[in-house]
Amino acid sequence: MPEHEVMIYALTTCRWCSRTKLWFEDAHVQFSHVDVDSLSGAEAEAMAEEVERVSGGRRFPVTVIDGEVIVGFKPEEFESRINGPGAKGGE
Repeated sequence: MPEHEVMIYALTTCRWCSRTKLWFEDAHVQFSHVDVDSLSGAEAEAMAEEVERVSGGRRFPVTVIDGEVIVGFKPEEFESRINGPGAKGGE
């Protein structure tokens, strides 16, 4: 499987965020993530602004795969971005 650049912006209290991270773990895809609500002060505000800039809002989870943004828990879209359109598996 080719390497992909994956970043997940999440909240610690968001079950869809947890499911998103688990999906990538189960698919054996390396990813970076930040739990925005675990930050404080200026760092938290800067990250919230980054999420808004990337996704057009402050909804979670936000997953960026090779520069493509997916808002929400959308395993079919994750699969398509990771393995190509029409791919199955990894879930």
